Amino acid sequence: MILVADSGSTKTDWALINDDGETAKHIQTQGLNPFHMDGAGIARVLREELLPALAGCSVDSVRFYGTGCTTDKIPAMKSLLADVLGCTNVFVGSDLLGAAHALCGDGEGIACILGTGANSCLYDGHRITANTPPLGYILGDEGSGAVLGRTFLNGIFKGWISPAVRDLYLQETNQTYADVINNVYRQPLANRYLARIAKFLGRHKAEYPELSAMVEESFVAFIHRNIDAYGRKDLPLNFVGSVAWYFRPELKAAAETTGYTLGRVLRSPVDSCDR
Repeated sequence: MILVADSGSTKTDWALINDDGETAKHIQTQGLNPFHMDGAGIARVLREELLPALAGCSVDSVRFYGTGCTTDKIPAMKSLLADVLGCTNVFVGSDLLGAAHALCGDGEGIACILGTGANSCLYDGHRITANTPPLGYILGDEGSGAVLGRTFLNGIFKGWISPAVRDLYLQETNQTYADVINNVYRQPLANRYLARIAKFLGRHKAEYPELSAMVEESFVAFIHRNIDAYGRKDLPLNFVGSVAWYFRPELKAAAETTGYTLGRVLRSPVDSCDR
């Protein structure tokens, strides 16, 4: 069987594909980002969360696509996967390449990721030919869950988002201003903390249109600052990621506002394995 993985900073989606090309099992573990986790931490997640779910299954090869899997990180990631899974046939590539494969197949297209982080590329059907550096949630990552969370917290405490929304958020999450500052500046994995705020936005955007408008504005910024550089308004914009999936109406509106059309939207690249 082939084990295919799409790993972001928050979660990893795994699909076990049988010899007939059908998905035999879906598994989800926490995210495995080699920029934010050391080898011991990654191995622990694999052993404690993945291996029990694979009990009784024979894995012949692994295809792992992950955020943070840059050229210098790939060898260590391949070694970890091979060691823990007991499999020598291991391929590791970037999450962006996995997204392009899932969204565009062997055709030309623009592939984008909107999850905890954000990224995009121009793909020729075989390889990535152009990529605007996403720069992470501090310097870039427009439209991502982490940036939506960062923007929202800025709005509720600086006052450009209504007090009613502020009070609702703090009540629902049982947090204070001090708690928020502690989680962002003193606790690890602040990007995951910020990205979780997207769930609140999704629950309440119909009740408070200002939230929907904030999300759409962030998507417009993502397109202008990342996609316009490719100069290919003739191609539709294709997306993977939970943020893209749950905010499809805002994504469609942002694409139309900027002169693009919206193409395929998948919650996870492994969803394409079920086609």
